[in-house]
Amino acid sequence: MHDFASLARFGGVLATDLLDVTGDPEALESAGWWAVAADYGGALVCARFGRVRPAPPPPPGRWRGPDPDRWTSSLDRAGYLAGVRRIRAHIAAGEVYQANLCRVLTAPLPAPEPGGTADIDALTGELARGNPAPYAGTIRLPSHGVEIATASPELYLRRRGGTVESGPIKGTGRTDADLLDKDYAENVMIVDLVRNDLGRVCVPGSVTVPDLCVTEKHPGLVHLVSTVRGVLRSGAGWPELLAGTFPPGSVTGAPKSSALRIIDSLETAPRGPYCGGIGWVDADRGTGELAVGIRTFWIDRPPDGPVLRFGTGAGITWGSDPAAEWEETQLKAARLLAVASEVRQAGVPGAAPGDTVRGDQR
Repeated sequence: MHDFASLARFGGVLATDLLDVTGDPEALESAGWWAVAADYGGALVCARFGRVRPAPPPPPGRWRGPDPDRWTSSLDRAGYLAGVRRIRAHIAAGEVYQANLCRVLTAPLPAPEPGGTADIDALTGELARGNPAPYAGTIRLPSHGVEIATASPELYLRRRGGTVESGPIKGTGRTDADLLDKDYAENVMIVDLVRNDLGRVCVPGSVTVPDLCVTEKHPGLVHLVSTVRGVLRSGAGWPELLAGTFPPGSVTGAPKSSALRIIDSLETAPRGPYCGGIGWVDADRGTGELAVGIRTFWIDRPPDGPVLRFGTGAGITWGSDPAAEWEETQLKAARLLAVASEVRQAGVPGAAPGDTVRGDQR
């Protein structure tokens, strides 16, 4: 029986005709074209599709998003600022150099049209028009609980045969002038972490940094992006890559083990696919591209009705100002919530009265 509801869409390619679903990363070394969703908490879903063809984004007008006033945040402004101060205390104690602090935003989806349901691929089409991104895509596997639309600007892992590459982002502002010394220092910290992670699975001496702290422009903001590249050691593949580098360093912190412990103590909602790895692997050609699951929406379907979720966060260092870090989470969320909400002008949940979003992206 064909599964017509399942599909994946990345890089102008549409994959249909679902054949297999597994949580075993060894499958990515077998054969076929796979969509990959690695949950931040560690759950992995690999879906092999039988038909892969070029296709444009979904047509406009099919997405019905949530009411922009119904979004709630797992951490409000006061809670987030307290979390930033707590991370700075951990830094002062010498336990960590940097840690990402995130919050998950949730809104109920409207009642579907008769006989219909919320279509995450339709949201991907809206994002393609309202917030284009280099690693945008859809994974829709409703019978397996996976419905993801990403507009990620960040490369987690790209593989071309034996060469592997990562593109960590650290440093965000409305314009280049907003980028601070703290942003450059944070980027270098995470580059060192990614070099170490890739060094676990690459030939000794092969890990290089071709680009360091390059400014990239994206809709409504700019990022500092670096490139880390290496050559996989003999016998290493996707299982070893994921084991050695997950979760991505740019959304955890340094040292990673300490950052993960601190994150777990401060965040009040699971990140889900946010901050995980999302993308595709062509096992036949030995290629693949996984994005860091930022600027990512997903649908959960609890018994009381479907909800749309979205994550936003910021990297915290000793030089962090709590209010400025909150504003960074606002900046990252505002444009995308506006695209996803039924009314195009959406606020950002959790803000105190009078709060603004840098860049006027509401």
